[in-house]
Amino acid sequence: MDEIIALENRRIEAMIKQDAQALDEILADDLSYTHSTARVETKAEFISSVTSGRTKYRSMEQDDVQVRRYGDTAVVTGHANVHVDANGREIKFQIRFIDVYAKRDDVWRMVAWQSTKLPD
Repeated sequence: MDEIIALENRRIEAMIKQDAQALDEILADDLSYTHSTARVETKAEFISSVTSGRTKYRSMEQDDVQVRRYGDTAVVTGHANVHVDANGREIKFQIRFIDVYAKRDDVWRMVAWQSTKLPD
């Protein structure tokens, strides 16, 4: 699913560049974004967190990425090395993630994200 991989790459780039317009296009209005800390954000909350600088993504390098499609739903799983500045602190950690995209009106949008922090 090259289209989903391209969207994932665009989303990560938008997070790093604090690009609210790109995030608005990629994320579904009913997004549920669950961070590795178990904090859950809506689309508006997530975009605000990224664009305000409260959470500044420096990098998110994904590997072991698998995409499985089930009709108008795509499930993405993988591993990532994450580098963020959160609340004024620089943090680097690894996660396993599951990411769900849904195709609505012929457009793929991310509807859910769940990540689990790996032990150091």
